[in-house]
Amino acid sequence: MPLTPLDIHNKEFNKGFRGYDEDEVNAFLDQVIKDYEMIIRDKKELESKVLEMDDKLSHFTNIEDTLNKSILIAQEAAEEVKRSAQKEAKLIIKEAEKNADRIINESLSKSRKIAMEIEELKKQSKVFRTRFQMLIEAQLDLLKNDDWDHLLEYEVESIYDPEESKY
Repeated sequence: MPLTPLDIHNKEFNKGFRGYDEDEVNAFLDQVIKDYEMIIRDKKELESKVLEMDDKLSHFTNIEDTLNKSILIAQEAAEEVKRSAQKEAKLIIKEAEKNADRIINESLSKSRKIAMEIEELKKQSKVFRTRFQMLIEAQLDLLKNDDWDHLLEYEVESIYDPEESKY
């Protein structure tokens, strides 16, 4: 068990024949007591500071642990967001490809239909042209017919006599 300042103060020494000077020993012991008290006081202050620093260290260690956990959680969340975004991007691309295929197929179908309609119109125009040509040729044949000349030679007897008609 360590000595206390009170133990030093109360210490009694046996007196011998040519012993130490009592006043000198007491003065030295008083100085030792003061120094020892100061050392104990410093020790208590330092112990108090050590406890305070241990508390702060514990606090900062907890903060560090919390920050490390937060960083890990943030990294995991970022990875999850990245995976989710990649999935969504793939789905968007697939949907866009489907739409593009659908649009292309619809366009091809429409172009085929239009091409068929064009061919049908070409056929109809050929038929119309042929019929129209036949009609014109028939009309020309009528004009070239001798019946026209015969009509010009035809004389009409006058049914109307201006002299007979009196009002």
